[in-house]
Parts: sequence; C-alpha cells; structure tokens
Amino acid sequence: MLDTLIEYMSFPFVRYALIVGVLIALCSSLLGVTLVLKRYSFIGDGLSHVAFGALAIATILNFTNKMIIVLPITIVFAILLLRKGQNTKIKGDAAIAMLSVGALAFGYMMMNLFPSSANVSGDVCTTLFGSMSILMLTKTDVWVCGILAIVVTILFIFLYNRIFAVTFDEDFANAVGTKVNLYNLLIATVIAVIIVLAMNLVGSLLISALVIFPALSAMSILKNFKSVTIFSAVSSMICALIGIIISILAGTPVGSTIVAADVVLFAVCYLIGRIRG
Repeated sequence: MLDTLIEYMSFPFVRYALIVGVLIALCSSLLGVTLVLKRYSFIGDGLSHVAFGALAIATILNFTNKMIIVLPITIVFAILLLRKGQNTKIKGDAAIAMLSVGALAFGYMMMNLFPSSANVSGDVCTTLFGSMSILMLTKTDVWVCGILAIVVTILFIFLYNRIFAVTFDEDFANAVGTKVNLYNLLIATVIAVIIVLAMNLVGSLLISALVIFPALSAMSILKNFKSVTIFSAVSSMICALIGIIISILAGTPVGSTIVAADVVLFAVCYLIGRIRG
C-alpha cells in the first residue's frame, strides 16, 4: 500500500488535490467555530445550495468560467442571508431554510428544463455529492486556494479579538464601538468564497460537514476558544488529508470519504469528552 501511495504521489494532480483539500479544510474550520457558536452552523448548507442554483444558471448559459456567475451570486446571497437572519420576523434558521430549499429546487428545475447533457441525473449527483474532478485541478486552482488560505488565516489572526467579541456577545461588542455588522459581513463573504471553492471537493450537500464536524469535535474535549479553534483547524486538515488518501487508494468518492473521516473524529472526541465528564 505504501508503494502504491508513493507511486500516486509522483503524479502532479494527486499532489494538487492534497494541497487544495487541506487548504479548504483549514479555511472552513477556522470560520466553523465562529459559525457554530453563533448558531449559524447551516449557513454553509444554505449557501452551497445557492451555489448549486447559480451553477445551474452558468451551465445553461454555457459559461466557460462558471465562477464568474457562481461566486458573485453566492456572495450576494450570503449578505442577504445575514440581513434576513437579523430580521425580527425571519430568524436565522428560517432564512437559511428558505434560501436553501428555494435555490436547490430552482437549480434542479433549471437543469431539467435546459439540460446541458444527456445525463442530467449524473450531472446533478456529481454537483451535489462531489466527484473526482478534485483530481483534475490545475496550478491556478492551487494558487487560488493557497492565496485564499493565507488571506483567511491572516484576517483571523489579526481580527481575532474582534471576532471573539462578535461571536460571544454582539451587544457588548456594539457598546464598545466594534462594527459588528461589518465583521458579520466579512465572515459571510469569506464563507461564501470557501463554499464555492469547496464544491469540487465534497459537493453541495456535504460542505456543511467541513464547517460543523471539526468545530464540534474540538468543543467536545476543549473549552477555551483559542484551543478549540487550533484543534479544529489541525484536525480538519488531517481528516481531509486522510480522506483524500483513502479515496485515491480505495477508489471511494472524495467528498464522502473526507466527511466519513470527520465523523469518526467526532465520535472519538465525543467519547473522550464523555469519559472525562
């Protein structure tokens, strides 16, 4: 098995997949702790369905670079979702459900009304659950993910105190002059970009797992915000690495295998937490 893995690692596309997978897992986990604590765990799920709908539109219009359509639409809906979530009539969970179901239904309907290929079911399944397209990445994709990871990490480090305040007590943060809406907007925009990039890795329906499971695993055994964030980031990268390697060796779907690794980690951490009381 080791010889097989070494042989696979000699191919550039395998190395690209490992790098991109680890970087996306890092970005998702850093913001995941904040989103879970703010009760916005499923914002990733909602935005991923919006991205699916936007991808359907880009496919129908035969755009070569689909990101031109998908990325702006997802960011706009991230902003709308944030504003609706703060509305007294439409709470966060209701707003997420509204956008999520509506965008998913719209995207599926459009792909059936204006099919771009004979295998509509295959196209939909690939988009929702991910595909082996993660193994067809280019150097450009790697550079884009690398720059994104650097930007997200730097922003998180430099804005750590403000993000901490906004996460736990928005009223107090507002009282001391912190621009809460600005930081919420920044978080929503960054998570929208991450989701669009992660669609090839795990698919639209499984993206939330990259956000939720590492954070919950860390919270099961740790109580300090900084410790939880660090553990979440490290464990998420390890799970992504293990998931992609297993997927390559066993021929399993990349996204599902990464999520399975995250689920196993959560189960182990949960048991450790229960034992420790």
